[in-house]
Amino acid sequence: MTRSHRARSSGPADPGNLPLELDAFVGRSTELVRLAEVLKTVRLVTVTGMGGVGKSRFAAHAAARTDVRDGVWRVDLSAVHDQELVEYAVVEALGLTDHTAKPPRQVLLDHLAGRRLLLVLDGFEHLVEVSASLVGELLRRSPGLRVLAVGRRPLDVAGERVFPLAPLAAAEAAELFADRAAARVPGFTLDDGNRSDVQELCRRLDGIPLALELAAGRLSALSPAQLLARLEDRFRLLTGGGRDAPPRHQTLRTAIGWSHELCTPEERLLWSRLSVFAGQFDLEAAEYVCSGDGLPADDVLDVLGALLAQSVLSREETAAGVRYRMLDTVRAYGADWLAATGDAERLRRRHRDWYMGLATWCELDWFSPRQGEVAVRVETELPNLRCALEYSLTEPDEAHLGQYLAGALWFYWVGCGRLSEGRHWLERSVELDGDRDQSRLKALWVLGYVAVLQGDAVPALSALQECREEAERSKNAVAVAYAEHRTGCLALVTDDMTRAETLLRSALDRYHEIGELNSNVLMGQVELAMALAFQGDLPGAVKLCEDVRRVCEDHGERWALAYALYVLAYEAQVQGDQVRARDLLEQSLGIAHTFHDLLGAVLAVELLALVTAVEGDPAEAALLQGAASRMWPSVGLPLFGSAYYNAPHERCAALARQRLGDERYEECVRAGELLGQDAAVARALGGAGALPLGAVPSPRRLPPDMRKPAVSPTSKGGETTG
Repeated sequence: MTRSHRARSSGPADPGNLPLELDAFVGRSTELVRLAEVLKTVRLVTVTGMGGVGKSRFAAHAAARTDVRDGVWRVDLSAVHDQELVEYAVVEALGLTDHTAKPPRQVLLDHLAGRRLLLVLDGFEHLVEVSASLVGELLRRSPGLRVLAVGRRPLDVAGERVFPLAPLAAAEAAELFADRAAARVPGFTLDDGNRSDVQELCRRLDGIPLALELAAGRLSALSPAQLLARLEDRFRLLTGGGRDAPPRHQTLRTAIGWSHELCTPEERLLWSRLSVFAGQFDLEAAEYVCSGDGLPADDVLDVLGALLAQSVLSREETAAGVRYRMLDTVRAYGADWLAATGDAERLRRRHRDWYMGLATWCELDWFSPRQGEVAVRVETELPNLRCALEYSLTEPDEAHLGQYLAGALWFYWVGCGRLSEGRHWLERSVELDGDRDQSRLKALWVLGYVAVLQGDAVPALSALQECREEAERSKNAVAVAYAEHRTGCLALVTDDMTRAETLLRSALDRYHEIGELNSNVLMGQVELAMALAFQGDLPGAVKLCEDVRRVCEDHGERWALAYALYVLAYEAQVQGDQVRARDLLEQSLGIAHTFHDLLGAVLAVELLALVTAVEGDPAEAALLQGAASRMWPSVGLPLFGSAYYNAPHERCAALARQRLGDERYEECVRAGELLGQDAAVARALGGAGALPLGAVPSPRRLPPDMRKPAVSPTSKGGETTG
């Protein structure tokens, strides 16, 4: 995607995740208008055509002309190779965060209910069966959904309208070639001296946009006449596939093969080796994975630059820095050459090793001032990390590396809202017999942790018990500490505060004995503080969280800090200091939302609602409760079954209902339920304009006597503690 796929849906104003500025579209204006008209009345349209014909660009421009209330969302399946990950890819592209044990298809159905949006499903042809199944069910059960599919063949789903995309006509092909040539050679124009050569070149390339762009990429070294002469030579040299292949497929392969033949041996070698990457990659990865055996690491940059100049690669500016991408058809051609050399297995292994190292360093860097950068980096590298996981979990004798990698990414699964996919990889990994106990033990406790946060107590306890038993047998003190810690976390969210306190104190003692200090250890302190606060020991909770805050400031840690700030805000609210509570909660919410940590965000919104009610704004408090109620189903934790975690919600509801009355209270809650996550956070942080309240009148203020602290169900002796 050209814009972050972390974009969140926030209602009518949200454009989705299409590029904010699409590139200039050359040719096909009539077809573009026709497709845009079809999309107004047909719920499933599939743009089909051969590879390189320009389907993706054409569909993106047509989608941008489509007016739908909840935006246009693009899903790129080209880098997804496991059919089990198709639904996760759609969830990811829609910017959804769901911490429950619900399957991703159900998450999608829940999200799409009541929404009106256009989903652009691009590059599905290698996953056509699972894509067709998913699209069919989503359309049947989501009346407001429309789908624009883009691939080399139809989905064959009921109600599908196929929109075949032919190569460019002669005039349009020449216009595209001239446009791309001008980008390579400033000042290039069609004139009497080159027009006939360009027209013949376009005719020989059958008007295929990819072929034309590859040809235009050579103009820095060759004239159109020289291009035409060399193309003629290459057509005679390359057959372009089997005799039964469609002619245009042969032509495209010939065009790519011709570009390949014009490359130096080093360029061809790098082209083939770069085919092991999925999606984007950076220079450092290319230098490590692709160097050696005829291509020194010091030469990779220069050779890569040559491939950029020939349009074999594209350069992209991302939040993670400069990245490179290879078009799928070009990558497939390189993969064929790599397989022919017999070097594919070695390159796949080097690719896995690089991303194993990346995950290791990112796990270490998570406990540092670079935490935000780590989150962005792993998000960007997810397609390649998936390939590394798949390789390790399917190759003989590699299971322990898959277990290690799935466990090392705990911070991403847990801290960045990827619980569902994390559980997918963790469960796959622990089912395998690895020869390294340490790797499997880590995968087990991380699996238990993920299941705890999804509110799935039985599988969580099973994984954690197995981890502890095996860790004690093998005398692995680190794994014992983590298993005990996460079992204490499970007790905490299931209201067994006495057991939670015992287990968490023991785990923290173990961490201290082995010298462990990281974000997990700090979260253990915060969780112990929660257990103490819920039992009425507010001073003890504050002491623990202030210590966490100091350590976080020393190390630049922010994710665990958000939870420490939440507990400190809880204490401030109970003590009646609403101003301090609001300040702490706004800090906590801002951090949680940045990391896409839905649990941390919704906890802060709930407590902010109570603070708002006590401050004298019951309508706004009810509105925030409505916003939180929309977020809770995706969290998974059974917090509303917990007297402790649910207490702020109940106190807020009682205050707001008392002042507003039941009818007005429910009206404000319904208004809050209209908010998407981005808008809910903006509202909670003071951006009142983020919500179109409609008929809901301006909030009234509570009288001074209503601004006293609420009564806590956990306060001792029935005292009023806030």
